[in-house]
Amino acid sequence: MKHDTHLEAKTLGIGKAIAVLTSGGDAQGMNAAVRAVVRVGLFTGARVFFVHEGYQGLVDGGDNIKEANWESVSMIVQLGGTVIGSARCKDFLERPGRLQAACNLVKLGITNLCVIGGDGSLTGADTFRAEWSSLLAELQKDGKITEEEAKKSSYLNIVGLVGSIDNDFCGTDMTIGTDSALHRIIEIVDAITTTAQSHQRTFVLEVMGRHCGYLALITSIACGADWVFVPECPPDDDWEDHLCRRLTETRCRGSRLNIIIVAEGAIDRHGKPITSEYIKDLVVKRLGYDTRVTVLGHVQRGGTPSAFDRILGSRMGMEAVMALLEGTPDTPACVVSLCGNQAVRLPLMECVQVTKDVTKAMQNKKFDDAMKLRGRSFQNNWDVYTRLAHVKAPVINQFKNVVAVMNVGAPAAGMNAAVRSSVRIGLIQGSQVLVVHDGFEGLAKGQIEEAGWTYVGGWTGQGGSKLGTKRTLPKKLFKEISANITKFKIQGLIIIGGFEAYTGALELMEGRAKFEELCIPYVVIPATVSNNVPGSDFSVGADTALNAICMTCDRLKQSAEGTKRRVFIIETMGGYCGYLATMAGLAAGADAAYIYEEPFNIHDLQANVEHLVQKMKSTVKRGLIVRNEKCNENYTTDFIFNLYSEEGKGIFDSRKNVLGHMQQGGSPTPFDRNFATKMGAKAMTWMSTKIQENIRNGRVFANSPDSACVLGMRKRALIFQPLSDLKEETDFEHRIPKEQWWMKIRPLLKILAKYDTDLDTTEHAHLEHVKRMSGESTSP
Repeated sequence: MKHDTHLEAKTLGIGKAIAVLTSGGDAQGMNAAVRAVVRVGLFTGARVFFVHEGYQGLVDGGDNIKEANWESVSMIVQLGGTVIGSARCKDFLERPGRLQAACNLVKLGITNLCVIGGDGSLTGADTFRAEWSSLLAELQKDGKITEEEAKKSSYLNIVGLVGSIDNDFCGTDMTIGTDSALHRIIEIVDAITTTAQSHQRTFVLEVMGRHCGYLALITSIACGADWVFVPECPPDDDWEDHLCRRLTETRCRGSRLNIIIVAEGAIDRHGKPITSEYIKDLVVKRLGYDTRVTVLGHVQRGGTPSAFDRILGSRMGMEAVMALLEGTPDTPACVVSLCGNQAVRLPLMECVQVTKDVTKAMQNKKFDDAMKLRGRSFQNNWDVYTRLAHVKAPVINQFKNVVAVMNVGAPAAGMNAAVRSSVRIGLIQGSQVLVVHDGFEGLAKGQIEEAGWTYVGGWTGQGGSKLGTKRTLPKKLFKEISANITKFKIQGLIIIGGFEAYTGALELMEGRAKFEELCIPYVVIPATVSNNVPGSDFSVGADTALNAICMTCDRLKQSAEGTKRRVFIIETMGGYCGYLATMAGLAAGADAAYIYEEPFNIHDLQANVEHLVQKMKSTVKRGLIVRNEKCNENYTTDFIFNLYSEEGKGIFDSRKNVLGHMQQGGSPTPFDRNFATKMGAKAMTWMSTKIQENIRNGRVFANSPDSACVLGMRKRALIFQPLSDLKEETDFEHRIPKEQWWMKIRPLLKILAKYDTDLDTTEHAHLEHVKRMSGESTSP
């Protein structure tokens, strides 16, 4: 639904009422979605109602359907579960239950329903909508509603948001709650890994996912598991022998532990369940390894939502309100979802149908069909997993080519995962893989060594940069670098890093004119907490930094909640790039986020102070301000702190926190582990092809623009973009891309903080069809 006109969003909802409910199993991030629906709804002038206890509340009515105000959703963005409650409801499955629900909505004048739940909940909503006219007719006939009431509520708009930790809904890359569930799983896997290594144990971990192996699959990529069992792709009939052989090989290569991940719905080719206990008994009986089973259970649903889920819930909540208010009797009930990095609207029943088709395909043992129906994102993840896990490290006498891998710039969590997958995919393809220590400086000094299969063992979950990384650029070292490229016979270079990696690669490319040795292919994998590399919407490491900031903001808000009338001013990293400040502001529920890309002056600062003064008169007596480190050279963190302290005298007191290098540390989040692994694998595959394409008379000569690229996530796909093309898109002075996608999310941050702002509704998603969707995913 693209709009030709700029609709006035602030009046879009006047005279309309929206109800929001959460149904089915709970998922972390539902609260962020509820909060966004309420606040964006109120911003548009609509009335918004909570429906407590899911469909049961809709049927029971009374106090279960309550009008919400701004403050009703304060301090909920960081809470797991759903504050408005969820319940399985048998009454709604029967027509009399739906009749009562319709009556309750009509009496309150509610004709817009936002349902947050899984496929069962959304199917129920669609049935409700299809029956709406006949329900009203019956209610009118029975004298329960008047003709005028029926006319006012003549049609019902329904928009679904998928909240499910299993990520089992077709048509959406990531459902609300999936990323948080992965956080819980990975925390446990990391903890188990240390004890397993101490005792040389084998661990069998069972994760949720009755009909969907997504959690199991991503976990296995994120922890480098030896084997994964998922319902969509059962193992071959001789899997027991194969599994034991794999575990033995891993131990023979020097590993002190084995990890096997099992989805609770895992089956064999004949549809017989494969249980974690069965696997344990098999390993003990055949191999005699000390084996333990851990069933993760409901831990996966619990805990605080990740930054990704908070932002996803908030973005989807806003999109849902827009979809509802723009709906007509002719628009089909739709689901708001994420494809790549884009919000999309999809016909609800198309998604439900494909989701049911997957289950049916598995029941009919058509497993290839089930994999296809799951979508490109699931298949890409499966391909990466099988390439990294299902291969014996090859024994090679003659290498096909020589590729060097290096880290450049500041450390970022996930760099090691990218190095690991690059090295292993390279070895599988028959390349000799060299690793360079300490960036371009190490390349110039010859700090280069060969990496074998076990060299990168266990690297996926480790933070920082194991190879060492420096900010030195290569321009002044061309002579030494060229000599080492010749000495070590390097035919291609994979550069993993931030803006220095990007500018360094550009320098190497420009150096090709003078130094023939530099005429080899280069590829840059963006890895920096700042997320400021041109050519990619995301960088490896930014998600981990965002979660670190969120955790601190949550704690500070909690402190302010206790002391009352307190405002925290937090400084984030990012150089001139406001990504971290904006996204952390959105995920933590900040009142303002100051960034370089959106210039501000003393009047804006004054308006923000005044806004907080008004806020202190409400029941929400605390404030959170995020400031990017280089947003303004004069309005420093100290200046803003002093200004707020002076202006807030007697009304609120201020505190400041500079977060510093803790944002670069910590072990990588599941998103960063998975993203880095995929990027490393894709970069190395591209590199092997490029080297073969550019061999002239037995040696590599690559001089074309497409032989020096950035591999980046753009909207819906991972694509290679020539550095020479990206040069035009770069602001080199401030080390940022000239255009940044997340700037379009800034108005949402302001709306959620109760600012009167313009919202450009022309940017909203239009209705698509599931069948035509393709692309890689931002999903971990």
